[in-house]
Amino acid sequence: MSEAGRLLDELQDILRSAKYLKAEERQDLAEILRGWADSQAVAPAEPQGGFPQKFGMVGKSPAMEKIFALLGKIVHTDVSVLIAGETGTGKELVAEALHQHGGRRKGPFVAVNCAAIPATLLEAEIFGHKKGAFTGAHQDRVGYAASAAGGTLFLDEIGEMPMELQVKLLRFVQEGEVRPVGSNQMEKVDVRVVAATNKHLPEQIKKGLFREDLYYRLAVLTVELPPLRDRATDVLLLADFILHKKGVEGVPTAVLSSSAKKELLAYAWPGNIRELQNVLARAAAFAEKSEIKSSDLSLSAN
Repeated sequence: MSEAGRLLDELQDILRSAKYLKAEERQDLAEILRGWADSQAVAPAEPQGGFPQKFGMVGKSPAMEKIFALLGKIVHTDVSVLIAGETGTGKELVAEALHQHGGRRKGPFVAVNCAAIPATLLEAEIFGHKKGAFTGAHQDRVGYAASAAGGTLFLDEIGEMPMELQVKLLRFVQEGEVRPVGSNQMEKVDVRVVAATNKHLPEQIKKGLFREDLYYRLAVLTVELPPLRDRATDVLLLADFILHKKGVEGVPTAVLSSSAKKELLAYAWPGNIRELQNVLARAAAFAEKSEIKSSDLSLSAN
């Protein structure tokens, strides 16, 4: 955590414990703290191993500098954020950055992949369930939303959520209330909701696949992540960082030859950074004398 972040935490703790202040005085002090946080919001570069980083992400391309500048403005807000971008562009990294550099950093960060959980179980996974609510519910279970209390709930692949569950999620985002499956009691939960999607939600709304009211609740602030093909100056930087990280972790690694660098720069990267990671992992495994040549790269046709 940065020195500015630690100081902000200390100031917020002081504010919470300052019971002697009148309500209007506490509000004035809170406004001062928020203004100070905004002035400190742009995170400095965090070089690790010689790699330029901000908010835990590597990059120095104009496209990423715009993302860093945007994050600097919104990390200390507490409203819902929608992160949009193609598969493999690093949406969860952005969600983690919003959490780790924001006012909820002391709370939990809970990530849920809405596409990885069967639709019939998704409601119980997010909102929890009571014993006997359905076959196999042998005991009460706290859902992901309640587990994220005081912190951030990250809903990845939100575009895959069934319409019937979107109604319940809307109430949760609006009111901060959840009702576990099998219960008739509403429970208050204090979380920040960050959602992500690789779908174009306005188009999904037109097709009747996503609720317009939920979209506007989730997209109070929107972060549009650029695809790797629009970050040409970051490709080799990311490749070197990925290989360096593997070496630090003790995984066999290699360096890039000139021919391999040319191949990486000429490729369109439809799978973005995730594809780059996979390509380099395979190439390093087959490289001779720890040098990756163009023949070691298994790139799909552009």
